[in-house]
Amino acid sequence: LNVKYNNDKSRDYTRPDLPTADSQPSIDHQAMAAAAFSAPGIISASPFGAHAFPPTFAIQQAGLSVPGIPGALASLGVGHSSMAAAAAAASRLGLSGLAAAGGHNVLLVSNLNPESVTPHCLFILFGVYGDVMRVKILFNKKENALVQMSDGTQAQLAMSHLNGQRLHGRAMRVTLSKHTTVQLPREGHEDQGLTKDFSNSPLHRFKKPGSKNYSNIFPPSATLHLSNIPPSVVEDDLKRLFASSGATVKAFKFFQKDRKMALIQMGSVEEAIECLIEFHNHDLGENHHLRVSFSKSTI
Repeated sequence: LNVKYNNDKSRDYTRPDLPTADSQPSIDHQAMAAAAFSAPGIISASPFGAHAFPPTFAIQQAGLSVPGIPGALASLGVGHSSMAAAAAAASRLGLSGLAAAGGHNVLLVSNLNPESVTPHCLFILFGVYGDVMRVKILFNKKENALVQMSDGTQAQLAMSHLNGQRLHGRAMRVTLSKHTTVQLPREGHEDQGLTKDFSNSPLHRFKKPGSKNYSNIFPPSATLHLSNIPPSVVEDDLKRLFASSGATVKAFKFFQKDRKMALIQMGSVEEAIECLIEFHNHDLGENHHLRVSFSKSTI
């Protein structure tokens, strides 16, 4: 069955980019997804919810003209290329970004180890898959936390990669939260440092529009990719650094063509996760801060 148009007579629900007739321009699919993520009212105000793409009138009511979505995004201050890059990363990993995560950018993380988990630790780990805006460890249930990502696609990426992974001896459970934002404590109300705002952090990996980091998103693995290594730092220095956390270093290899980068294999995925949290942005001297991410390669 070939459907050429989305209108009253025919509709392909897997192709929201189809025109309504010959004379009308096709809607850019990624721009559509980006618009839905960046203007929460579009999806949430629609009776169609997350089960279908918003109809044309919903977009027009939100003040966006359909053929000009990218321009409308620019007026909302949204970097279209980075939204498209996030959507592309999600689709490469088989995630239906818009339908699954439209508007949901807050994650509920449960079964954490309350003795060792901190907002900073969750910021670094979830920051592998998107830019973390805020983290709140729940005051009365410290094994639970809320993590607010920059947008719904990033939340979906983080959830799909981190749900079930072990951190500090426990398997994390990561689900979409019903909350739409993480509230900061009111002025004068201390919460023992359990809530942190990271919205202006220099450590965000995806703040540049269309960041190449989107193409380097991989599941947690025992092998870590290290970069920004200064010339004076040798293999033994890095092995000692990672072993100082109590982890086992199984193998190490500098990149042949670029000694600013290396792979290091830890004893387990859990050890690698904890080393990434501990040593990402570690000061190696000479104004070099180590960058750590999960690798798809093995040594």
